[in-house]
Amino acid sequence: MFGSQVPSVTAAEVPADAYLLDVREVDEWTAGHAPGAHHLPMMEVPARLDEIPTDADVVVVCRSGGRSGQVVGYLMNNGWDNVRNLDGGMRQWAAAGRAIDSEDGTPARVI
Repeated sequence: MFGSQVPSVTAAEVPADAYLLDVREVDEWTAGHAPGAHHLPMMEVPARLDEIPTDADVVVVCRSGGRSGQVVGYLMNNGWDNVRNLDGGMRQWAAAGRAIDSEDGTPARVI
């Protein structure tokens, strides 16, 4: 989607120890997210940069890869060299059979 400027990884390639940064909105997070992911809505990223590791693999995810690709580009422009976009986002995560948790007790889903 973003060519060679934004490094990406497929759902199957996400390392088990990666810091998974979910930049979707609260309703999307509540409906379904990857277990162990860290929620930080895209518009809050600039004010909360100190929460994003600089010394570990960071995989940024949204619903389909667009917003997360923008966040990866932003982080790279601000000195992060350890970030990658989840190609296809949570839609591809779910399609790959990766686990999804919900926050509201309903069956987990990607919205």
